[in-house]
Amino acid sequence: MSKKVLAFDFGASSGRALLASFDGQKISTTDIHRFSNDPVKLGGTIYWDFLRLFYNIKLGIGKAVNLGNKDIVSMGIDTWGVDFGLLNSNGKLLENPVHYRDERTIGIKEKAFEKLSKEDIYNETGIQFMDLNTVFQLYSLVLNNEKLLEQANDMLFMPDLFNYFLTGNKACEYSISSTSSLLNANTGNWSNEIINNLNIPKRLFGNVVDSGTKIGTLLPQIANELGVKNFNVYAVAGHDTACAVAAIPAKKGENYAYLSSGTWSLLGLELDKPIINKQSFENNFTNEGGYLRKIRFLKNIIGLWLMQESRRQWNLEGNNLSFKDIDELTIKAKSMISFINPNYNKFNYHGDMPNKIREYCKMTNQIVPMEKGDISRCITESLALEYRKALEMLESLKGSKVDVIRIIGGGVKDELICQYTANATKKTVIAGPIEATALGNIAIQLIANGEFKNIDEARTAIRNSYPEKIYEPKDVSAWDDAYDRYTKILSYQI
Repeated sequence: MSKKVLAFDFGASSGRALLASFDGQKISTTDIHRFSNDPVKLGGTIYWDFLRLFYNIKLGIGKAVNLGNKDIVSMGIDTWGVDFGLLNSNGKLLENPVHYRDERTIGIKEKAFEKLSKEDIYNETGIQFMDLNTVFQLYSLVLNNEKLLEQANDMLFMPDLFNYFLTGNKACEYSISSTSSLLNANTGNWSNEIINNLNIPKRLFGNVVDSGTKIGTLLPQIANELGVKNFNVYAVAGHDTACAVAAIPAKKGENYAYLSSGTWSLLGLELDKPIINKQSFENNFTNEGGYLRKIRFLKNIIGLWLMQESRRQWNLEGNNLSFKDIDELTIKAKSMISFINPNYNKFNYHGDMPNKIREYCKMTNQIVPMEKGDISRCITESLALEYRKALEMLESLKGSKVDVIRIIGGGVKDELICQYTANATKKTVIAGPIEATALGNIAIQLIANGEFKNIDEARTAIRNSYPEKIYEPKDVSAWDDAYDRYTKILSYQI
């Protein structure tokens, strides 16, 4: 009988629990529980509602068991990167984890560079510089909240924090730890140089363990509360993108780049060793950890967040637009009129995104998009052109071309972004699976439980279980012209 596993996948706005098993050929999943992930702004700080999220984990476990699945053998949790909770010496949570979009890190990078140069930090970690990096979140506490750090004994990233309160055991999983800009990219251990120079307490940093490590079993009180048989809790690839990459249904030896498309777009390659050199530094590429200690060499690009925030604003204004409605408006709008740099810093924060886009176009002397369809068309085309820019640099750093782009994640449902990506990059695009993150979580558990011998077997099963859609490039000449205009717009100093 196939072993049943439970996967919890947390995104920036929602979470879900999926029950999965493998029948020898295909992986089957059942959607057990979905819930919102609603940040809370309190006293000027944006927090994650950790207690509510933990409540939903317990609710998901209980629902799975109440549906007759008392034979679950394990569970795993993946989340977004960089954010963490602090525990005191008694293992108590000191405060709700702060949201990576909180403004406490504005200007902190520059202060950190006074202690340790930008080049030195990158040469240690190979991680892309963003205000939200864990290293800058912690340094903001060093500078502004010493009392909190004085009380703190352990730092645990979000999936590790959940695992701790489920099992009572502390560990720092490799892939989620790598997002921090505090891990040495070559050794896979904490960087003493960065920690010491920034006066971050060493005691905060626990043992780094491999993806797929058993953390423990459910605490007896939790098992009793939920009426469940005790089962294993695994540190899967704790970072959601690492899980998604583990689930890419590529054939062994296939020459591909991946695009994990969701709130963030992560375009990259799966490598055995990091690429850390002047070119990767100057272009802000990152070397994050993956399953089997692989390196996910990639570019972080603000992704469908631009569309999500635009929709949120439009609906605040009294509209009731679905993403399908927005797609229809996009198709009707004129093509290639205005472009934005998706990574423009002001786009990273909550606010009136359509107005921010109009301001950007005005500052760069372009036609200012006024209608909703014009805004959404600008977003979609700009993302595709940014993917081309990032891909060309990836290929340059790798020293060879890729044959295809594999798009995984929620963006697979957006046929426009898939087609535009093929058009802009002039590459065949293979889209699927949508649920890559959860499937990677599931696959790592099934490997740990002996259902698959290795990741290649797991990827074959995913390929057999979920359909793919292929997009071939179209209108290449028009997209080449658009790319020339796009790169000139990026040169504006704003």
